[in-house]
This record gives sequence, C-alpha cells and structure tokens, in this order.
Amino acid sequence: MQGITDLITTPGLINVDFADVKGVMSNAGSALMGIGSARGEGRALKAAEIAINSPLLEASMEGAQGVLMSIAGGSDLGLFEINEAASLVQEAAHQDANIIFGTVIDDSLGDEVRITVIAAGFAATGLGRKPIIGSGESSNSSHTGQTIAPGKHGKVTSTLFEPADAVSVPVPTNGATVSVGGDDDDDVDVPPFMRR
Repeated sequence: MQGITDLITTPGLINVDFADVKGVMSNAGSALMGIGSARGEGRALKAAEIAINSPLLEASMEGAQGVLMSIAGGSDLGLFEINEAASLVQEAAHQDANIIFGTVIDDSLGDEVRITVIAAGFAATGLGRKPIIGSGESSNSSHTGQTIAPGKHGKVTSTLFEPADAVSVPVPTNGATVSVGGDDDDDVDVPPFMRR
C-alpha cells in the first residue's frame, strides 16, 4: 500500500497521479506490484529487473495490458537510465500494453534508484497460476459429469430487460380541475425570450 500511496502523493519530474493508477487498474482484474532498488553501475536496469522479478509478484507480469512504473532516484538520475528501465519493463509486458511511467527526483536516495511497478490486465491464463485440486468431488461439476467452465460470459436473453409497452395510468387530481389541450398551451411551447 505504501508504494501506491507514494506514487500518488510524491511530486516528481513526471508525476503519476490517482487518475493514472485508476486508468491502469480499473476493470483490469488482478494486479501485481513489484519494488526494486539498486546502487552502482547499471542501477536502473538492476532495479527494474528486481521489480519485475520481485517476490511480491506471485507470478510473472508477462502479458500485462496495463503497467504503471515509477522511477525514483537522486538528481544524478539520467534520461538514459530511465529509458533502459522503461524498455525492460516494456519487454516484459504485453506488446500492446498501456505503460505509464513517472519519475521522482529524491536526493535523500543518494545513488540508489528505486523502481515501483504495478501491472494489471492479465488474460485469464496470464498469471500462470494453476487451480488447487482438493480431495473429494469438485464443486464445479454437476451430477451429470458436465463441468462448468469459470469465466465464460453468455448473452442475457431474459425479457426482463426489454422495454415494455406504454401503459396508461390514471393520475389522481385531488378534486382539482385539470384542462388538457386547448389554445393556452401555445405560450408554453415558445421559450420566454421568443414571446413578444
């Protein structure tokens, strides 16, 4: 949670805000987050590798449709390093992925580069997880031996959502006289600025 909060609240050279987080994560299903940091030569590339292969990522981020990446480093952080790290993350994601990155200059990090990656929008099999098969009868099978495939979407064919025919409903007037029709409606049909 701290990583997402820092992404949103910390001002940077290239800001990542709540709209970016929402854009990547909304309606995207599962999301994975990885954080990596490194020092020395090739620090941005090493930090990106650590973030992609982070133990927080229970599976590979390969095939992610949306990726949010934040690179934080000292004032000596160069554009070449940022480009290297972004290219590595781009290779790991889906070829048509929406990749949003931000850069924060934080001199308190010294020569350390810290990269936070949030990946979302995986295909149904994109996470590489296998279902756990328990003992006994599966809850996804019926008595006829047919299996129910999770994640299948069908068309709603219910007439519940079809428009109904117009129905005339009497409206109580509580003894008041209501005139319907007549020539007095002409003033109502003309906007006030046009009446003269």
